[in-house]
Amino acid sequence: MQTIQPKAPQLSPDRATIIRTLAPVYFYFLVAGTATVMLGPLLPQLMEHWHIQDAQAGTLFTADFVGQLCGAWIAARNLRASLVYGSILAAAGCLALLPLGFGAAHIALFCIGVGLGTGLTAGNILAGTTLPSARARLLVILNVAWGVGAIACPLLISLTVAGGMRRFFIVMTALLLTASLLSFAIPRAIPSNDAPGPSELAGRRQALTKSPWPLPLLPLLVFCTAMFLYVGVENSLGGWLPSYALRSSASLHASTIALYFWAAELFGRLLVAALMTVLSERVLYRFSLALLLITEGLLCSIAHPSAVGVITLTILGGFTLAPVFPLLVSFMLARTGTHKRLGPLFASASLGGAVLPWLTGLCSTYLHGLRDGLLVPAAGAALLLLLSGTTTAKNLLPPPTGS
Repeated sequence: MQTIQPKAPQLSPDRATIIRTLAPVYFYFLVAGTATVMLGPLLPQLMEHWHIQDAQAGTLFTADFVGQLCGAWIAARNLRASLVYGSILAAAGCLALLPLGFGAAHIALFCIGVGLGTGLTAGNILAGTTLPSARARLLVILNVAWGVGAIACPLLISLTVAGGMRRFFIVMTALLLTASLLSFAIPRAIPSNDAPGPSELAGRRQALTKSPWPLPLLPLLVFCTAMFLYVGVENSLGGWLPSYALRSSASLHASTIALYFWAAELFGRLLVAALMTVLSERVLYRFSLALLLITEGLLCSIAHPSAVGVITLTILGGFTLAPVFPLLVSFMLARTGTHKRLGPLFASASLGGAVLPWLTGLCSTYLHGLRDGLLVPAAGAALLLLLSGTTTAKNLLPPPTGS
């Protein structure tokens, strides 16, 4: 007679555990939003401080995001430690940045990048796997927290401008150290309350027997490319639009344009949380990319935009970017879970943040105009739209075989 084995009980995180896990992550993302985007509004001052040109300034973004690549690569091994020690490393980089010359500043930016890469990757994984039934919403809200920090960056620069850039970096150091202390509250092990279905389990088992990676080769490459392109596009626009605005109209200010961009992205993410109740995630993802491509096409094609035109396109750029990253991460984590080798997937995002802003500055210098340089993020948006058929597919894993 065949006996039926009882199911092992699912461990479910209680409310206190969820709060202990996610509250420090959300605070960290608030601070990390400011630290991630600070180069954009600070760039005109830094270029004047070091007497550098666009092509040289682009290497500052590269140093920062190469550091993020390295940090993201190792973050998935220990999520709690990645937040604790990543915050400390980023704080040290902020404290050391300004006294250094242009060349040595790349080392400080690399350290900031490593700290941000470990923390942002760990935070995304924690938010996307602590409560899988609410994965997409938690990731959207997490990115809202990041957006609030990004908006706060130009405001914080304006408030501290009387004391120069040094005062801004001291404040950032204090905030990052606070985030590190709060991250000690995160539990070392977090049970998950949602189990994958039988077909999903079978598909994952089949895929993982062939490769130690979290996804089969084709979807792995597609998601790596999409993450690379998104962060590259976002940081190219967020980093270079303030400088583009200054050159387009003398009445505009870099910090104001940065504020418009990140405020639009924040508002877009708040709206996404509501739109997800009436639109499917896949439709929302593709529609946002199509609007982003149109916006970037206008940025590159209008030769002499007015101040109002620059502000409008800046707002549209931030607004259309808003849903893309949280939805992309949600699509990915739905297939991978908390796999220990998620680091390279998030590292590809940091690589995009290193390469595309640098290419934008390079094209601007050698094509004699930042409008031409913005063709780089426009091409990235077009490729993201082309890849959306695969990234939004419901089932990327091979169907389970019968036993």
